[in-house]
Amino acid sequence: MSIRVENVQWAAGNRLIVDGVSLDVTPGKMLGLLGPNGSGKSSLLRLISGLRKAKSGMIRLGDTDISSMRRIEIARRVAFVEQQSGTDVQLTVGDVVKLGRTPHRGPLAAWSADDQRAVTDALEQMDMAERAAQPWHTLSGGERQRVQIARALAQKPSELLLDEPTNHLDIQHQLEILSLVSRIAVTSVVALHDLNLAAMFCDSLAVLHRGRLVASGRPDEVLTEALIQDIFGVRARVTRSAFHGRLHVEYRMA
Repeated sequence: MSIRVENVQWAAGNRLIVDGVSLDVTPGKMLGLLGPNGSGKSSLLRLISGLRKAKSGMIRLGDTDISSMRRIEIARRVAFVEQQSGTDVQLTVGDVVKLGRTPHRGPLAAWSADDQRAVTDALEQMDMAERAAQPWHTLSGGERQRVQIARALAQKPSELLLDEPTNHLDIQHQLEILSLVSRIAVTSVVALHDLNLAAMFCDSLAVLHRGRLVASGRPDEVLTEALIQDIFGVRARVTRSAFHGRLHVEYRMA
């Protein structure tokens, strides 16, 4: 399964938020979606997930145009984790992850062995199996993010969409979450602000600016000093890290 976005536009009122974007996501790989605030990253993820309908253009899952799919069909194939997810209901970690099975179950369906296996697998993938009985509200921010990703994985998706999964987390949790996601055998699109995290974990990158796609390709093709200056408005030096071998961006004081 792969994601293909073909000349997609989406507007809020008279303002184009996503403006003629086309990109392909390689099956089984992680694409990092970069861009300044307001560049259209979150809106594009919502379009791919089917939560919003494109003004024009086409989004395909494999060979299927998502506009021809029912919402539940998309939910069985695409899992979306937004920036902020929470609940005031007293739930355990296991209860939250079980919500990921909703697209696969009828309203009166009994909980099945397949459902439980999907939940157990998802918790294990995110290293949260031992926390299944722990109350959700007692978790740290990084632990809650892991649980939300586990809930998404319980859907057994072919595609995983993450909107700023490392937002507001300390560096340890940022590295842990992206490392875990990078090892999951799904096609993933991850919106990120941190260019160094994107270079470390993503197989390819796509950069949005004012709703338009301005660059895409391997990290070493995309993360140039000229692009960082033009799109993010900062001077930087891009080198290859002697520590981990991936690109490393150093920012210069004005």
